[in-house]
Amino acid sequence: MHNILFVADPLDEFKIYKDTTFSMMREAQRRGHRIAACLPQDLQWKSGGVVTANVQQITLTGDAKDWYREDIIETKALKDFDIVVMRKDPPFDAEYIYATHLLEQAEREGAHVVNTPRALRDHPEKLAIMEFPQFVTPTLVTRSAESVRDFHAEHGDIILKPLDGMGGMGIFRVRQDAMNLGSIVETLNKGGAETIMVQRFVPEITQGDKRILIIAGKPAPFVLARIPQGTEVRGNLAAGGKGVAQPLTARNREIAEVVGRTLAPRGLLLIGLDVIGDSVTEINVTSPTCFQEITEQTGFDVPAMFTDALEESVSIKRN
Repeated sequence: MHNILFVADPLDEFKIYKDTTFSMMREAQRRGHRIAACLPQDLQWKSGGVVTANVQQITLTGDAKDWYREDIIETKALKDFDIVVMRKDPPFDAEYIYATHLLEQAEREGAHVVNTPRALRDHPEKLAIMEFPQFVTPTLVTRSAESVRDFHAEHGDIILKPLDGMGGMGIFRVRQDAMNLGSIVETLNKGGAETIMVQRFVPEITQGDKRILIIAGKPAPFVLARIPQGTEVRGNLAAGGKGVAQPLTARNREIAEVVGRTLAPRGLLLIGLDVIGDSVTEINVTSPTCFQEITEQTGFDVPAMFTDALEESVSIKRN
């Protein structure tokens, strides 16, 4: 039995019918592990002491509404847990970075954190794709409105997005006519104060934005194609996309294995790779989702694959 702490968003905000962190907790409890949860703001570090958190020890009830029972609230050192699973959703802001610093100190004290705090900091989800230019549609990262205009002149049909968004937030498409390009750039880059990403539009989005889950460096055998609906250009489920599970294609496996071999050894046990056509568009490492959708549609147990890897990572650390 392991004691597992999930650093996540508030439990009462979970939509358990689709929440990936919930599916992790459920599988962990099924195997006999003990579960606790806290928020990033519950982390504390007092001079001369170790990193602690005010944690909720919980039991899952199986009820759809009152889905957990709070057994006890206590202050515990993070190093006293067998595993700390960092599952806080973006934004990847200063407070998120401060949380990774506290988690990294907990690691120095002996805590086992997944994904590792340094790897979370070193792989911002939009920027991480730039390490793999062979798999990326033409992409520009810039604050410069002039550079965006030049990029649009070269490629004609482009996507613009903030670097810290999630769920499709703040994504714009500008076609050949450049309609509203200046206004969109001003909105996203805050007059040159913030960096944005610009990419050549990938028309295969009509077949879906595929979420490929990479666990311990190996891709799950099924993906979730998130297909835009109506006039929407975004496939994100949070933006109304329809999730359709599909077998992993040979090309998607090739891409995922290269990314997994490169990034897993850096401390990224779980990666959510987003692929449109043959182009990697994001490498999600903070709180990748889609476990439940893939499992329910295909019967392949993604939470079990993840928990196997989690347990194996504890054995490797101990040995």
